[in-house]
Amino acid sequence: MTDRKENKKHLYYLNELSDFKVDSDDPDVRGWPVKDVDNRVVGKVDNLLVSKEKRRVVYLDVEVDKTIIEADHDPYGKPASGNVHEFINKEGENHLILPIGLARLNVDDKFVYTDKIDHRTFAETKRYEKGYDIDRDYEIVVLESYNRDDNYDRDNDRTVDRNNDLDEERRRMREGDRDKDHHGEGKIAGRSGSIADSDSRSVDRDRDALTGNESGKYSDRRSSGTIPEDDSFYDRGEFDRTKYRR
Repeated sequence: MTDRKENKKHLYYLNELSDFKVDSDDPDVRGWPVKDVDNRVVGKVDNLLVSKEKRRVVYLDVEVDKTIIEADHDPYGKPASGNVHEFINKEGENHLILPIGLARLNVDDKFVYTDKIDHRTFAETKRYEKGYDIDRDYEIVVLESYNRDDNYDRDNDRTVDRNNDLDEERRRMREGDRDKDHHGEGKIAGRSGSIADSDSRSVDRDRDALTGNESGKYSDRRSSGTIPEDDSFYDRGEFDRTKYRR
């Protein structure tokens, strides 16, 4: 994560805002269990995160179940700041954000669920301490974890076998890259290839070779305008409240 003081504050916990309250059309889900795509409990809703500019809730603040912590998985992806050594889930970091558009309500039995994300994906997502000021860098890390290609997308009938095929193909491509790097060791750019060619290969590694999806270089994507700095970020489909209210 980058220094929070350098970033504009986009999100506020509901209990920080005296002039905001839960919409009369929605139940107050604080305290409700949260279940994954397989109906397994992954935590409970502890708070709601609000965009003051959009004047609406955009995330559920989820206190994770102990099974998420006990799974002891390293976080998926990489930090925007590039400080990989700090990109771990530490003791006391037991909260996650869940975008409102990825959450569904079971009003009769009073629980929240998602039809997109499984227990392992939650366990492999970077967490934070209760009350942490959520910044854009953390939001990006979480969304890329939830949207990774190896998630099982039931809406599009993507199968586990298909994902396994993709993983195997990616492995072969990585091995091919390592072989090329090994044979090219000690060569100077300009003899084995131009600097432009070398830079092109580096950029390609930040994009999934099979799906074409970007997988890194957050700072480059933000400076290019791919990732908005303002609250238009919450116009993404992950924040579509109509799905939450269904």
